[in-house]
Amino acid sequence: MNSTSLSNLLAEVVEAASHSVVRVEGRGRAVSGTVFSDKGHVVAINHTVERDVVELGLPDGDTAPARVVGRDPSTDLALLQAKKKGLVPAPWTDLDDARVGHLVVGVYRPGRTTRAAFGVVAALGDAWRTRYGGRIDRYLEASLPLQPGFSGGVLVGESGKALGLSTSGLVRGVPLGIPAATVKRVGEALMTGGRVRRGYLGVGSYPVALPASLQSSLGQDSGLLIVSVQADSPASQAGLLLGDVVVGVDGRPTAEPADLLPALDEDRVGREIVLRIVRAGELRELRATVGERGPSA
Repeated sequence: MNSTSLSNLLAEVVEAASHSVVRVEGRGRAVSGTVFSDKGHVVAINHTVERDVVELGLPDGDTAPARVVGRDPSTDLALLQAKKKGLVPAPWTDLDDARVGHLVVGVYRPGRTTRAAFGVVAALGDAWRTRYGGRIDRYLEASLPLQPGFSGGVLVGESGKALGLSTSGLVRGVPLGIPAATVKRVGEALMTGGRVRRGYLGVGSYPVALPASLQSSLGQDSGLLIVSVQADSPASQAGLLLGDVVVGVDGRPTAEPADLLPALDEDRVGREIVLRIVRAGELRELRATVGERGPSA
């Protein structure tokens, strides 16, 4: 492909994507949002949308009011409902075929018209957790400059499919993409119930070193000392006590509080998990049913 053909291809990709990108007047200065559904839902970056009622700048130059119908601070996503019909959803795609070095274009709308930035997929990785415990299905980093209105715009590949939503808020100063799988999973949950379900056990824990004999038999150096147990919580009902040390959940070792998070994802609410603990120097197993964390918790 010669330079003219590539240039025309990128221009076509930007033009097509621009029909799904809106301006969000949500926090002093305008940021971007991306149309999520044909019912007027728009996904945006949560920390950039401080007010619950905002104005959207639409691709046709019109404006429309919108309200926030759900937020998930753990993945930094918010879902807005626009009072406007006929918005064009972005064509989301997964990252199975993406490779480091593939072309990627960021499309934003900080003003009346779109802006675009061109780069490559700089890094891909496995699923990871944000500092607030949210599950991001894949790691996606793009070599794009941080432009005004960057957050909430769409990242598209040369096929024109949306790879993810752009943000610099999950890792400060790094232009990441919240992958399409995460956007769809969280967006659908917010559209249905206004929030993402979160599991909980009702414990406070702290990493502690294990005795040498247990380190050898378990193949791990530390576990989680239980320092608090909420009354009537799943942990309390399972019989977990202050001073117990959790060394595994469902066969996976636990050395840090974050190691409990996979057992508390939204799809684990109501399911039984097996806690392996050390109590008075002896290994035991307890069974707990994951509860659902309340909206304000």
